[in-house]
Amino acid sequence: MTAIAIPDLRESVLRALDTVRDPELDEPVTTLGFVASCSATEGSVEVHLRLPTYFCAPNFAFLMVADAFDAVRAVAGVDHAVIVLDDHFAADAINAGVAARAGFVGTFGSEASGELDALRADFVRKAVLAGTDRVCRPLITRGVDVFGLTLGDVPPSSELDTLRARRAEVGLPAHDAAPLLIDVATGERLAEQDLSLHLARARLSRVGVEANVGICRGMLAHRYGSGDNTEET
Repeated sequence: MTAIAIPDLRESVLRALDTVRDPELDEPVTTLGFVASCSATEGSVEVHLRLPTYFCAPNFAFLMVADAFDAVRAVAGVDHAVIVLDDHFAADAINAGVAARAGFVGTFGSEASGELDALRADFVRKAVLAGTDRVCRPLITRGVDVFGLTLGDVPPSSELDTLRARRAEVGLPAHDAAPLLIDVATGERLAEQDLSLHLARARLSRVGVEANVGICRGMLAHRYGSGDNTEET
């Protein structure tokens, strides 16, 4: 196998970490500043993660550490990966559980009510709602009647691409002929009488997510001084 230069390997790992999202904030851990450091030697990578507070929910933290492990291990040239969560009350348990591939229940035992697939799906559906507002709001501002539009009717944009991706993650229709406005629980076309309430919920979801992103950035900056630099160790 052809060896990969160490700087190139580190950059590949950081690109892989771009795909790891905070489940509640629906933003990459890299842009949120949660990646404290990333080091690479030949075939071996170590990544340290940090969160805004010592008491961030352990289920959210576990998801991010486990997703980071999976993303890094999938990078070509990585034979060994260590993902370390620092400065968190459950860090020892999470780090050991992820390294052992024990799952959330295997890590926390009776303290866990189950694995985290349903929680992840709930937050993706919330991201679908927020994404719906991001796509619909500019159209509504221009006077477009969004009810009855399909995804293929909407002008291309990064917001539309993200909405399609989030819908696909939870098995919701994401093809061109799929309705723009759907019930996020069932994937069915939205009934016209539910339009106003649905758009209000979508807007509330977007505003809530964006507010939480701002709060977390502020807390991270207060805790560590800056949330934007990823060190190379």
